[in-house]
Amino acid sequence: MKCIVIDDEPVARMGMEDLIMDSPNLTFLRAFNSTIGVEEYLKTHEVDIIFLDIEMPVRSGIEFAPLIPPETLLVFTTAYPHYAIESYELDAMDYLLKPISQERFNKTVIKASAYLSLLKNDKYSVENTSEEHIIVRADKRFHKIFYDSITHIEALKDYVIIYTTDERRHITWMNLKNIYLKLPKDQFTRISRSHVVNTKFVTSFDNTSVWIKEMEITLGKSYRDDFFAKHSL
Repeated sequence: MKCIVIDDEPVARMGMEDLIMDSPNLTFLRAFNSTIGVEEYLKTHEVDIIFLDIEMPVRSGIEFAPLIPPETLLVFTTAYPHYAIESYELDAMDYLLKPISQERFNKTVIKASAYLSLLKNDKYSVENTSEEHIIVRADKRFHKIFYDSITHIEALKDYVIIYTTDERRHITWMNLKNIYLKLPKDQFTRISRSHVVNTKFVTSFDNTSVWIKEMEITLGKSYRDDFFAKHSL
C-alpha cells in the first residue's frame, strides 16, 4: 500500500516515515510539511493511504480532508483527542494519537489492508430485508445475514461494512443512512455519522464512547440522547 505523510513537524514526519518503512505492507512515497502541492501530487500519483496531521498552518488537515480522492484512505495523526468525532464525520478510516506506538500503528495497517482488499474485490449489494435478516449478493450467490449476528456497521466513504459475530466483513454499496432505515430500531442504534451498533453487543459506554468488547467506537454528540434513551438513562 502506497503512502504519503503530511505533517508540519519534522520530528513527527520522521517518526511516521520510520513506522511506514518498518511495515512490510507499506511503501513510503513522500512526506509534505503542509498541504501545499498535495492536490497536484495526487493527480499524478496513485496513493492508497494519507497520514494527515490536523493542526497545521495555512490549511488544517480538517480543511484539506474533503479534497482527498474517494479511493484514497485517510488516517488522521494528531496530539489532540478532541478531534476524534470530527475526523470520523470526514470519513477518516482511523485516528492515531501522537505519540504513535508501533502496536497501534500495526492495527491501522491491518485495518487499511482489509478495507482495500474488500474494495478491490467483489462488492456486495443489498437485495432484500425481512424481520430477521438482511440479504446481500456476492460471488453469484445470495447471503443471508441475521440481525442477531451483526455486531456493528461502519461507513467507509460510499460503502458500509457489516461486521458479524463470525468475524466476517460484508461490504455493500448502500450508504449508512439508507441501511439504517432498513434495520429494526429496537435492536440497532446509530451512534455517529459513521457507525451503527447492535445494542445487544454493547458491553459498556460513557459520554463519549461505546465499547463492543475491546473495540471502542466514538459516540457522537447529536446521537447521544437517543443512545442513552435506549439504555434507560
